[in-house]
This record gives sequence, C-alpha cells and structure tokens, in this order.
Amino acid sequence: QVQLVESGGGLVQAGGSLRLSCAASGRTFSSYGMGWFRQAPGQERECVSAIGRTGGSTYYADSVKGRFTISRDNAKNTVSLQMNSLKPEDTAVYYCAARTSTVVDTSPARYSYWGQGTQVTVSS
Repeated sequence: QVQLVESGGGLVQAGGSLRLSCAASGRTFSSYGMGWFRQAPGQERECVSAIGRTGGSTYYADSVKGRFTISRDNAKNTVSLQMNSLKPEDTAVYYCAARTSTVVDTSPARYSYWGQGTQVTVSS
C-alpha cells in the first residue's frame, strides 16, 4: 500500500503559479503510476495530468497543456505538478493518486490510492 500527502495549494491571482507536491510512503513508489486529479464544486473529478512509473510517459488534459508540468522523483518518493498561468477555472480541490500499473491512465476508478486533497483557488 501507499499513503499520499499533498501540499502546496493556496490562493493565487490569475496568471500566477503554484507548485503542488505529493509525498508517498512506502518503498515501492517507483512501481506506481501517478496522477493529479481535480474536482470543482458540482463537477466530476477529472484527470489533470498523469505520469508513468519512470516518468517517461505523461498525459495532460487539453485544458492545462502548455501550462502545467508533472514530474516525479522516485528517489524521494514524490510527484509534483507545476502550475503556471493559472486561470480562475483552475479553481478546485486537487488530489494526488496512485495506481499499480505501468500504463498512464486518466480514469479515477482505476486509481487505488488517494491523498486528502489540497485546495487551489485562483482569483480573477
């Protein structure tokens, strides 16, 4: 199993940047595919970005391409999401998630482990 703890959320003005980090417990972090999801009030949880076990494969939602960058450090058991040029529509609770597969996946149902979430609020 793996436990995930997110950090780095907050309030930022439109056009600003935030960096989310997710720290994972356990010695097998490198065996997990990782994803960042977000959920706004009244909306379904959606995959913002995902990364394969080695970092060689990544996915970005169209809405964040060119603005967000996902990365992972298997030596430090961390995955990060650098968010630039933030927009009010990026406002949501952001979750880190892990799945025991080599395949990058965007479906929340296929992720077994979730962090508690961190709030990101972008003001206009």
